[in-house]
Amino acid sequence: MSSNQATTAGRNDGNAPNGGRLNRRALIKFLIPSLIGIAMFLIPFSTGDGINIGMGMLADGLKALLGGALPAIAVIVLCLSALLTALVKLTRPGWARDGAANELFDVAPLWFGMRILGAVFALMTYFQVGPTVVIADFTGGVMLNDLAPVLLTFFFFAALLLPFLVDFGFMEFIGSLVRKPFRLIFGLPGRSAIDATASWMGSGTVGVLITTQQYEQGYYNRREASVIATNFSIVSIAFALLVTSFIGINHLFVQFYLTVVVAGLIAAVVVPRLPPLSRKPNTYYEPVGCRLEEENTRQVGVLRFSLGQAVARAETAPGPRALARSAMLNVADIFLGLLPLVIAIGTVALILAEFTPLFTWLSYPMVPVLEWLRIPEAQAAAPATLVGFADMFLPAVLAKDIDSELTRFVIACLSLTQLIYMSEIGALLLKSKIPLKLWELVAVFLLRTAITLPIIAFIAHTFVF
Repeated sequence: MSSNQATTAGRNDGNAPNGGRLNRRALIKFLIPSLIGIAMFLIPFSTGDGINIGMGMLADGLKALLGGALPAIAVIVLCLSALLTALVKLTRPGWARDGAANELFDVAPLWFGMRILGAVFALMTYFQVGPTVVIADFTGGVMLNDLAPVLLTFFFFAALLLPFLVDFGFMEFIGSLVRKPFRLIFGLPGRSAIDATASWMGSGTVGVLITTQQYEQGYYNRREASVIATNFSIVSIAFALLVTSFIGINHLFVQFYLTVVVAGLIAAVVVPRLPPLSRKPNTYYEPVGCRLEEENTRQVGVLRFSLGQAVARAETAPGPRALARSAMLNVADIFLGLLPLVIAIGTVALILAEFTPLFTWLSYPMVPVLEWLRIPEAQAAAPATLVGFADMFLPAVLAKDIDSELTRFVIACLSLTQLIYMSEIGALLLKSKIPLKLWELVAVFLLRTAITLPIIAFIAHTFVF
């Protein structure tokens, strides 16, 4: 038995010490941080602008405080990322020869190039110097002025607050409770329910961040992490409300969201059983090497076992100093590693979508499919079925002026069930240690489109219109 397995077995056997009584101090250590995490990530609040979560409200507050300074801050962060990476790659300073600094800045040539490209795009857009295709409001302007401020504030609080949700036993508690249904239906650990819930209440990016951390800690194998990240990083309710309002179907929101849920659940069952996800190995991230189990090996009730698992995890949670250091490293990794990637890939994707006929050409085969599904204005709707790979909001932009309400309903539902979009989720997955390549993201996007589109069309024709 490996040391990790031995440790896990030891934790399982010691879940309920002293004749089944839980340690009160450890129970409090589980409850208080977990309640903070639940309040920040999983409880929706009604605000003047709609529905939000605690972390989102903090991010909105910081965004309002910094206001117009955020694009400039983003430019500084992007330039700092490119300059520090160049410095480490060229001079190999002593402070970056190992440890977190080496991992952050000594990156492969492709990612180095992306960091430079992200900084260049940001500088050009901020100072409005360069080709229109880069600095236009709907390409570089969207990325720097609209998306970057959201990512800076959102990820700042996400990185700081995420340990409350994942490091003090809440994942173990929920994972043990729902292990059997999730394993039966989706072939996944029960704790993946948290990834989906955090995405639903907050943002798909939060779900990916949780999945990445759980993979690196040994709770998911390569196949499970790939499946969860591409099928359970669902769109938040807040973004769904934004899409329905923009596209003019907010009066159908209940039918709209139920359709998204049904189509998304079916896709989550089917897509993982098809290549490329089905071919992912059931092996673990090398530094961990084996699963940290959530199996009930003792003859106790499910609720008590789940609580024991949670308390055992809380007892081994890092202290305040280690948590603070880990949070700061997460913030640095997101700001200096992820943000340049999002800006570079997102800007290129938007340029291709807005200034080239690429997505129109690619969507030609979709016209007969839409006509077969009896979708009105198929010619106009076809590009909107595929352009979501560049950015999730683009289908709504393209479909906004389509006259048919049924067509707009179908496009809006489809854009929320495709999940893979390069301006944010795709870039985050490529940056993460989850073993997903670009062509695999394309394949998953197309599979989800092929599976969910007929389901959405059927529901629209049969129950909505």
